[in-house]
Amino acid sequence: MSGMTSLNRKLLRELWQLKAQVLAIALVIASGAALLIMALTTIEALEQTTTAYYERTRFADVFAEVKRAPERLAREIAAIPGVRLVETRIVEGAILDLPDFDEPVVGRLISLPEQGPQLLNTLVLRSGRLAAPNRPDEVVVSEPFAEAHRLGPGDSFGAVLRGRRRTLHVVGTALSPEFVYAIAPGGLMPDDQRFGVLWMGRDALAAAFDLKESFDSVTLALLRGADARDVIARLDVLLAPYGGTGAYDRSDQISNWFLQNEIVQQKNLSRLMPTIFLAVAAFLTNMVMTRLIATGRREIGLLKAFGYGDGTIAWHYAKMVLLIGGIGVLLGALVGAWLGHWNTRLYAEFYRFPFLLYRPGPTSFVAAALVSLGSALAGSLLAVRRAVVLPPAEAMLPPSPPSYRRSRLSDTVFARALDEPTRMILRRLLRWPLRSFLASAGLALSVAVLIMALQWLDAVDALVDSYFVEGQHQDATVAFTDLQPIAAVGSFERLPGVLSAEPYRSVPARLVHGHLSAREAITGVPAGAILSPVHDARRGRIEMPPDGLLLSRTLADLLQAKVGDQLSVEVLEGRRPRLRLPVVRIFDTYIGKPAYMEFGALNRAMRDGRVVSGLQVALDGAAQAVFLKRLKEIPDVAGILFRQAGIAKFYETMGETMFIFVGFFVAFAATLSVGVTYNSIRIALSERARELATLRVLGFSRWEISYILLGEIGLLTWLAIPLGCLLGFALAWYLTSAFGSELFRVPLVILDATYGKAALIALASTVACAAVVRRRLDHLDLIAVLKTRE
Repeated sequence: MSGMTSLNRKLLRELWQLKAQVLAIALVIASGAALLIMALTTIEALEQTTTAYYERTRFADVFAEVKRAPERLAREIAAIPGVRLVETRIVEGAILDLPDFDEPVVGRLISLPEQGPQLLNTLVLRSGRLAAPNRPDEVVVSEPFAEAHRLGPGDSFGAVLRGRRRTLHVVGTALSPEFVYAIAPGGLMPDDQRFGVLWMGRDALAAAFDLKESFDSVTLALLRGADARDVIARLDVLLAPYGGTGAYDRSDQISNWFLQNEIVQQKNLSRLMPTIFLAVAAFLTNMVMTRLIATGRREIGLLKAFGYGDGTIAWHYAKMVLLIGGIGVLLGALVGAWLGHWNTRLYAEFYRFPFLLYRPGPTSFVAAALVSLGSALAGSLLAVRRAVVLPPAEAMLPPSPPSYRRSRLSDTVFARALDEPTRMILRRLLRWPLRSFLASAGLALSVAVLIMALQWLDAVDALVDSYFVEGQHQDATVAFTDLQPIAAVGSFERLPGVLSAEPYRSVPARLVHGHLSAREAITGVPAGAILSPVHDARRGRIEMPPDGLLLSRTLADLLQAKVGDQLSVEVLEGRRPRLRLPVVRIFDTYIGKPAYMEFGALNRAMRDGRVVSGLQVALDGAAQAVFLKRLKEIPDVAGILFRQAGIAKFYETMGETMFIFVGFFVAFAATLSVGVTYNSIRIALSERARELATLRVLGFSRWEISYILLGEIGLLTWLAIPLGCLLGFALAWYLTSAFGSELFRVPLVILDATYGKAALIALASTVACAAVVRRRLDHLDLIAVLKTRE
């Protein structure tokens, strides 16, 4: 301490005297810094892990499916300019019969080369070995699927491959870059119990699906700098005669699309949430510094009188802000690094990687430190400027006392009905309206953050209710391997346990409007459909028009199409007709970007008869077990999705992360509320200690002076709640807009109970802070306070 300057000793002394307020500000800064570091390090870890995984496993750049193409076509594909590697394969669906699971399981079978290693999308073995050549019943299964059914090398299960029942023997488990996020066709969330990926030898799959010397899937790796769009266009021309359904690049590959979308949402989070906390931190810093400079006027005057310059005094107070911010940044870095690691591991449970790279570099921490310290300095700028420009002679004088005069409100019936302590509270708030508003705004922001966090729970319930409950009434959706005649409806209705069945048809297509295009399946729905009608999230069930397209708003916005516009429709299957169809209606939905046509009109447009892609089925619960058993024996079934299982999996997947993140944000919002409330009460106590002590000497009780002090923050809290509700609605609106994607749109739904919970949490924080400060008030040293002028 002997080598420390007088100003530095003064700085440490002031920080110690304000330790509780310093800690409150530091915690708010730490919350903002921690959220920013968590988001930035999670983004960094996901991007590094994804890049490393894709490079090590040679994840393909272009994918395409085809009905049946000869193997010789691979040479022509390889000759396309820009293509580096070509790998053809067989990809087919199957129904799996697991001994531990009553429901039929959808399997996706992918061929492995009989000779030599995989060229693209190479497997990462987790246990066992690859399927051996000339062992047609050996399979490697995806690790998540194996874990869900407790499968390992040596286990066996049944499968129906093109109507023939086989027993498959597990020889290994693996992970694939194609299935980092593995969802069944038509599914919304990964369900490892009902969907699994299996790899078999090429010859075994070719024999099972009659694809000898042929392929139905091809993947390409491109040369650096190659134009993927040109390669895709040329590839589509080659595959079209063989039933190609349209090639797509890596960005549209479903697993990678989900993963990249999650990274984008993390980036949105990194912009919004830390901004709120750091803005409040700037406000709190301004509150404390303004109070410190106001009560230290005489000391500033003395420092200037002794020759300290404006720059030295400004740097003294700036150092105080930097120290407070530094404490917050240090706490935020520790918490943020832990949260980032935890958050990344949580994502790794949904996005299955064989390894996880969490090696955050200094960039995230430096960025968080600069933003946090910058916000604190910005908040204190005006207060420090007041200290610098204060003339020594003026600083030595006590501040001018406020002028007291009667206002017109003083003579009203309302004012005369108030007791003296209440009038003191209102008089003080009205005398400094800006300061009162800023304190109330800080509390309102904490309420807003609570509403924004809790709103997600309301939104998920609303989404499930709209999509699964109001929009769907079937118990199961059955998909066929190939198109079936309309008579399949009657055949299914005769199965045990089936109450009714409705057909649907799904046609892959490219929709074009002007220079814009989108690849999306057109679903044919019968007029008067009951089990799965087209549902508008805003207006309810929609009656199917006899002709034309119904577009979801997301798809219409993507194509910049409106009702009455004509779209060019390039069908990607069958005879591949090119259609001109009008947009007859645009509807709102929270999931996907579907397009619909009337079932009969779609069949007429396709010119291939009255056929169906699958059925919507209503089941008798008592006979469901018999139905499931029979379903496993039907050769043409490619998959089945159960509505109730979809709801349960949606809640399970969303709930695992949702409740955790909501809990975090509630904790951070409570920190925000405590920081604002405690600082407001402590500053009020410091400023009014002499006044309150005088009132005690004049005969006011402890409860009355407590009411005068704490009633002010109580009133500000009550004023903050409606303002916080408005801000919370605005934040929720922004967040639902920012987090919307082609797959999910989060509905803006905030229940009254959510507003009530946020208000109660804010009130609880205020009461807790008031209880702490009131203990100080009870032990107020009247003589010392009256002798001392801060």
